[in-house]
Amino acid sequence: LVSRGDFTVDEKSKQTYMTEEGHSKVESLMAKAGLLAEGESLYDAGNIRLLHHLNSALRAHAIYQRDVDYIIKDGEVVIVDEFTGRTMPGRRWGDGLHQAVEAKEGVAIKQENQTVASITFQNFFRLYNNLSGMTGTADTEAFEFQQIYGLEVVVIPTHKPMVRDDQPDLVYLTERDKYDAIVEDIVDCSERGQPVLVGTTSIEASELLSSHLKKKKIKHEVLNAKQHAREAQIVQNAGRPGAITIATNMAGRGTDIVLGGSLDADFANAKEDADRDKIEEDWQGRHEAVVDAGGLHIVGTERHESRRIDNQLRGRSGRQGDPGSSRFYLSMEDTLMRIFGDPERTKNLLSRAGMREGEAIESRLLTRQIERAQRKVESHNFDIRKNLLEYDDVANDQRKVVYHQRSELMDADEISDSVAAIRDEVIELCVQQYVPPESLDEMWDTEGLSHALESDFGLRLNVSRWASEDKTLSAEAICKRCIEEARDAHARKVDEIGEELMRGVEKQVMLRQLDHHWKEHLAAMDHLRQGIGLRSYAQKNPKQEYKREAFEMFGAMLEQVKHDTISILSRIRIQGEDDLAEMAKRRRAAEAMKFQHAEASALGAGSSSQEGAAAAPAAVPFVRGQRKVGRNEPCPCGSGKKYKQCHGKLN
Repeated sequence: LVSRGDFTVDEKSKQTYMTEEGHSKVESLMAKAGLLAEGESLYDAGNIRLLHHLNSALRAHAIYQRDVDYIIKDGEVVIVDEFTGRTMPGRRWGDGLHQAVEAKEGVAIKQENQTVASITFQNFFRLYNNLSGMTGTADTEAFEFQQIYGLEVVVIPTHKPMVRDDQPDLVYLTERDKYDAIVEDIVDCSERGQPVLVGTTSIEASELLSSHLKKKKIKHEVLNAKQHAREAQIVQNAGRPGAITIATNMAGRGTDIVLGGSLDADFANAKEDADRDKIEEDWQGRHEAVVDAGGLHIVGTERHESRRIDNQLRGRSGRQGDPGSSRFYLSMEDTLMRIFGDPERTKNLLSRAGMREGEAIESRLLTRQIERAQRKVESHNFDIRKNLLEYDDVANDQRKVVYHQRSELMDADEISDSVAAIRDEVIELCVQQYVPPESLDEMWDTEGLSHALESDFGLRLNVSRWASEDKTLSAEAICKRCIEEARDAHARKVDEIGEELMRGVEKQVMLRQLDHHWKEHLAAMDHLRQGIGLRSYAQKNPKQEYKREAFEMFGAMLEQVKHDTISILSRIRIQGEDDLAEMAKRRRAAEAMKFQHAEASALGAGSSSQEGAAAAPAAVPFVRGQRKVGRNEPCPCGSGKKYKQCHGKLN
């Protein structure tokens, strides 16, 4: 944890937390800006959105760094994958974080994406009947493969003996000493004609090392997410004698750096009448020179969070029996040591042992501590993935139900029988809210029922009159009569627009409502998962609580899909060609009736009055700035109520 007075930063979990002083300061600043009323708290129900924006802004400024976590390209914030070093165009952070980073960098702020569908990799892979895989670095993650997928890792012997010289790590007290030593190593290799690949953990680190080499006027290439367009060309030449390539993880995985440079690239770049034997002879000379110099030398500027990535970087050298070497340079100020190790204690131990700045140390104790820190990170990340999977298993059951329903809906030629059954069910539930079954008539809210039936389903029924005319009328009889009225109204609508068209409309409406509410449900589930951990303070199991609440939310979502489908189908109006022609006729008549009045002028100034009328600007039609809010949709004010029961309430 790093404390900065007003807030603390947890680099391990990438979270920020406001202190008491920070809260007081923010509240006073917001009150001055008019965002908070005098005496109001950030934690008041109406200010939750404000607090959410504040937390996102804190994370954007204190944790997410430019050229490490993201780059700015063409006026957009583009995320950089921390494991591959490549940009991820089109991907955006959720929960308002991406918008906060855009505000921080002063670029155009785009609307937040909404999740339409989601699945974890683990549950996606479980869809397959058979699973297998092949990778060069699975052995360090064997436990996870066994735990999650039930797959055993088998190590296959190498095709040719591996002769790469993996030299022990060199550890320095400060980052500056480390970079000085790396530059010396690079210069030494370059003078001997040995190609060097320097692996960095971020774009920022690659550019910092590049600036050190530029000061010494050493020719080199930089491969990171900003230069991905030149990747093929840089990799082709990375194995040439004396070549120096500084790269992020982009070149640390899946790339084959040929000693002496790429022969295929030489053939491709040669002229048509070039002597191919001469080109091959030149390449053979370069290849042998590099082999004599010791092959490709790998320099790691710091250890990665995962040992797999370190092994991937080392694996660029010594391929298929080729010679090569590798060495990692570390410092007590590296991110891994700072977050997961104990750098201060180790620094003190080394200082007491007589180690000074600029000196390097090779120690099994230090190597073990570094590996312990890496195992800690891997274990931490595994726990995160396992925890996420346990929560996603709950959503996975719901996902199967929704996707099964959607597939059946898509395959069905017509759903009129299903819609009829749903209509009866929805009307019955609506009636029971106002006229409970087997209840006394004093408990009935007949006026409320009439209003609900009209606003939700377009049914104008005077239930109060029914009850006053027939004193023996029961709740069940009212329910039955309302259902019959709804059926009759639907039958009239079918006669009006035709059965074939109605069948298509029913299917479209139900599909749209299912998709819309599933999308909203995913967002609600995400918010539930983020806050459910707090239930542990009340001595409750968060996972059990999540399962219970998720089940209740899912049931409510399915009921809402049914309600909204029937509501829309009851109130929908399909306009035929005759209706459209009539509407166009009425619009033209309305336009012809518009009068433009000039400003009142003195008597006798008729001509100027007419000129004023002619010059008056044409009436501009009203254009709604945003989508109209449906009466059954949540109120935009954030109260959680339906629009019709909040700001859309009819007087």
